[in-house]
Order: sequence, then C-alpha cells, then structure tokens
Amino acid sequence: MAALFKNKKVVLIMVILLFMCGIVGLFYYFYASTHVTSDDAFIEGHAIPISPKVSGHVLKVYIDDNQEVRENDPLVEIDERDYEAHYAMAKANLEECQAKAAQALEDVARYKKLILNDEISKQELDHVILRSQVAQAEQDQAKAALEQARLNLSYTKINSPCDGRVTQKSVEEGAFLQVGQTLMEIVSPERWIIVNLKETDLANVRPGQPVDIRIDTYPGKIFKGHVDSIQRGTGARFSLLPPENATGNYVKVVQRVPVKIVFDEKPDPGHPLALGMSVIPTIKTR
Repeated sequence: MAALFKNKKVVLIMVILLFMCGIVGLFYYFYASTHVTSDDAFIEGHAIPISPKVSGHVLKVYIDDNQEVRENDPLVEIDERDYEAHYAMAKANLEECQAKAAQALEDVARYKKLILNDEISKQELDHVILRSQVAQAEQDQAKAALEQARLNLSYTKINSPCDGRVTQKSVEEGAFLQVGQTLMEIVSPERWIIVNLKETDLANVRPGQPVDIRIDTYPGKIFKGHVDSIQRGTGARFSLLPPENATGNYVKVVQRVPVKIVFDEKPDPGHPLALGMSVIPTIKTR
C-alpha cells in the first residue's frame, strides 16, 4: 500500500513537472514569435578622419587624445610662413595683371578712334584687341591663383568639423605633414546600433518597431529604441570579397542582414557609449 502511494506521488510530481515544462515551452514559443533578438550587434557612430589639405611642419597642436571638442575649435596649426609668401606673390602678380589689362583696354579705345580717321589698319586694331583679351585672361588667371593662395593659407589652421571627442591622435608638434595624412578622428555624439539579423528572422521586422537594448557594459539597464531601417543587401554581398556562388561547390549558409536601430533617448552622460560596444537588442515585432 505504501509503495502504491509512493508511485502515485512520483507520477504526480512528474505530471506537475511536465505541465510546468509545457507552460514554459508555450511561453517561450509565444515570446519567440513576437520578439527577435541577436547578440551580433554593436554600437556605431560617425568617426570623421581629420587630414591636412596642405603640407608643412606642425607649429602647434591644441588638443590631446580623448579630449572633448566643439565645432570650429582649433586642432592643429601648420607653419604658415611659406603660404603667406605665396599669397603675397599672388597678390602682387594680380596687381600687375590688372594694370596690364587696364592699359590694354585704353589702347583698344584709342585704336578704335584712330581707325575711324583711317590712321591705322584693321589688322593693327585686331592685334590690339587680341592683346587686350590675353591681358584679361591673365588677370582672371591671377585672380584664381590669388584665391587658391588664400585658401592654402587658411588651410594651415585645422579646426574641428563638429562637436565630438578626439580619438586615434597621431600628430605631434614639429612633425612634417603630407596632404591627406590622417592626424586623428573626431567621434561625433550621435550613436545608433547595427544588428546583423538572420534572414530567417526578418519576416516580421519593420521600421518603427520598439526595441529593448541591453549593453554588455551596463548590465541591468535597458535602453529604449526603435528600428530605423533595413539594409537592402546581406553583409556578405557588400563585403570586400563577395562570394561567387556560380563557381565550385555551393554550401547554403543562412545570411545576415544589417538592421539599423536608433535610440529614443538622448545620450546619457552617466552611460557613455563607445563605438564597437557589444549590444543585445530585442525587437518587439507585435
């Protein structure tokens, strides 16, 4: 009798456990059918490379690595003496060309009066007109050269293009810079998330859907956001060496499609977000 009672107790426990497993499984099924998540997600943002437009020695560096800067704050100053000399030469050349062009116009006016009295030939007048046109062209060219010299002089002062934080600084005072050389990057305050979802999970994902965002750096805190857009192409399609499926043996692999998620809240100074941080977003599809 005791054994029978014991067996009934075991059966009851097993039934309860099976019932609870069924409830959990049912809950998971409904949750999975209304939520899409992935750990293949990272913080992204604008990282603007700063490069000089003119070459020269660095006269002054105004910033340090990881420093906050505002738009138009000075970053680097290049020795401007050579460019000041070029500007002065271009200005003097323009003044000379302007004087020649003015004299040529006066000659044209004078020769037109002379030809009315048949004192000169038509060929002489044409020659003077051509000389005036050449002088005018030289004046225009001198104006362009002066403007380029002015721009080059202004390029010796490199300012921040936007608000942000200095990263990857690699410039020091006294160094010689080449045109296009990367000196640093300015990371702007804007942040968003790129999550690479399996193509099989995209059926119900739409722009505007709410997203719960968990960032590994801040466990326990949930950020709010929404789906912004879905890339029209898989990550493999836009890689440096996209797969060529028409050659060799083909093995089907589930592709991943980048989805952009933006934050609903303004950046929180208490929870700074660095580019590349790992994220686990959960998209509510229903």
